[in-house]
Amino acid sequence: MNTTGKPLIGQTLDELKQLVAAYGLPTFTAKQIADWIYRKRVLHIADMTNLSARARELLSQQWCVGVAEPVERRQSKDGTVKYLFEAGEGGGHYIESVYIPDGDRATLCISSQIGCQMGCTFCATGRQGYKGNLTTAEILNQVQSIEQSDSLTNIVFMGMGEPLNNADAVLKAIAIMTADYGYGWSPKRITLSTVGITPQLARALDESQCQIAVSIHAPNAALRAQLVPAEKAYPMHDTLELLRRHDFSHQRRLSFEYTLFDGVNDRKEDALELAHNLQGLDCHINLIPFHAIPDAGLRPSPRAAMEAFQEVLNQKRFPTTIRRSRGQDIEAACGLLSKIKQTQL
Repeated sequence: MNTTGKPLIGQTLDELKQLVAAYGLPTFTAKQIADWIYRKRVLHIADMTNLSARARELLSQQWCVGVAEPVERRQSKDGTVKYLFEAGEGGGHYIESVYIPDGDRATLCISSQIGCQMGCTFCATGRQGYKGNLTTAEILNQVQSIEQSDSLTNIVFMGMGEPLNNADAVLKAIAIMTADYGYGWSPKRITLSTVGITPQLARALDESQCQIAVSIHAPNAALRAQLVPAEKAYPMHDTLELLRRHDFSHQRRLSFEYTLFDGVNDRKEDALELAHNLQGLDCHINLIPFHAIPDAGLRPSPRAAMEAFQEVLNQKRFPTTIRRSRGQDIEAACGLLSKIKQTQL
């Protein structure tokens, strides 16, 4: 992030209280700072005009607001906008976020890591390897630095990385988004997507009320292990058992993400097996078109196969949606995000 000093963005109210106490400032100063950062969205400590001149001077010696503009912006013909941000200590690495307007909804798909450790065979991000976790400041910067920030209706942690492999920073960001001193958002506006890192998923279920989306992509463990290597360490059976112990009927929504591949996982019998394994879960299923990447050895399912798959699940009383691809012309669709600066390609 191109700023001088440690970022104030990403600090909780309790952390800000500790900070102002260390400078001998009144406790209420912490709430004022939070209000300037998360509500008024100022870019400079000097603009926090209800802080004393002494407080602003003390803070500016070691701290900054920490909001940094994206380094690139690409807009799709369908209105989707992809942003590239510098990330990582010392810079030199990049992550992407995607803004998706859709009627009265304005969704921002944000990243949680530089690259990804999961190695899913069908994902371009996973092919690029992993370079580190984002800080809470870098996560929130994706939200606050874009021009559509004030009009966002939803945040989805479906960008680069496995959010629950960076649980501390991600859950802290969600806490700030939903706190009265922060964005004040309902948790229903935030969706956390995971392949099912079971211990950290249990923590997320306990510590937040955000929506949960589980990337399943296969009807059984054997096939899933070929597509999603994390199946070997975190079996879907264990994840489903964990989810069955939580109530998703009112407080939060549970969904499953299922990318369809021609002749691999898109047969009617696959849909029947998936429905059997998800029995007893109050959930929604999102069917995702595969966006082909080189050397994956996989092809997108024909539209007819996707619709037949959807029909089986609907008949089994699982509400199912075929997700509409957005931003394909700027490589902003699912599985295509990059940690490489486009102008370097």
